[in-house]
Amino acid sequence: MLIWLREPRLKGLAPGSPAFFKVQRQLILTRPLIKRCYDDWYRRLLEDARSAPEGGAMLELGSGGSYLKDLEPALVTSDVVPGIAERVVDGRWLPFGDGTLRALLMSHVFHHIPDVEAFFKEAQRALVPGGVISMIEVAHTPFARLFFKNFHHEPYDDHAQKWSFAQEDPMMDCNQALTWMIFVRDRARFEQCHPGLIIEKLELLPWLTYFSSGGVTSRYLIPKFLEGLVIAADRCLKPLQPLFSLHWHICLRKRAEKEVGR
Repeated sequence: MLIWLREPRLKGLAPGSPAFFKVQRQLILTRPLIKRCYDDWYRRLLEDARSAPEGGAMLELGSGGSYLKDLEPALVTSDVVPGIAERVVDGRWLPFGDGTLRALLMSHVFHHIPDVEAFFKEAQRALVPGGVISMIEVAHTPFARLFFKNFHHEPYDDHAQKWSFAQEDPMMDCNQALTWMIFVRDRARFEQCHPGLIIEKLELLPWLTYFSSGGVTSRYLIPKFLEGLVIAADRCLKPLQPLFSLHWHICLRKRAEKEVGR
C-alpha cells in the first residue's frame, strides 16, 4: 500500500491490539461509506443467525472492532487476543458444549484460522442441528485477485493446495483465498469430508462503496457530496459483481443428524 494512503490514526499501533481495534471501530462508525458496507454485512449475518433454531447462543468469532453486538445484544463476542471481547476463543477449540450454539458469525476472520479442518469439526459438534456458520470473506473475482494479491498487506495465495498454514501472528499469517479454495475449487472434497454441513449461500457483495471508502486501514478520500453518487453507482454496477466484487457472503448450515447419511 502507498505510504500516503495509510490511515495515520493507526500509525504505531500493533495490529490486533485493543488500541488498534478501537481505532478501526471508530473509523467504521464515522465513515459513511464503510459503515454502509458493514451495516449490510451485519444484516446478512444476523439474518442467517435468526434463521437457526432458537435456544442456542450466537457467537461472534474474531470480534475485533466489530459493533455487531450493538445490533444484537444477545450475541457473545470473542477474539483470540485477551482484552478485546467478552470471551477469548480460538475457532479450533470452541469452549462450548455439544449442541449449544445456534450460530457462529465471522467477518474477515475465517481466512485467519490456520486449521479449518479442526474448526469445521468443532463447529459441527457445538452447533445445534440447523445451526449456521455465517461469514463475510474475501471473494475471488478477477478484480479481487488483483487487489488483494498486490495492494493488501495480508497474503492471498490461490495456488496453495493445503487448507492449513503455519501461524505465529494471528493477524498477519493467513490466506485470503481460503474460502474460494475450500467452497469453490475444492468443493467436492469439502462435501465429502464434511457431509454434515450444507453450503447454503455463496453470494457476491457490492464492491464500489467499499473500494472507494479505503476500508479500515486507508485514508477516507471521498468528499461528503460524492457519497450519494458512489452509493447510486454501486447499485447500478450490480451486473459487474462477478468481475469486481471484493467480498462474498457465505452461509453453511448443519444438517439434522438423520439427513447426514443421505
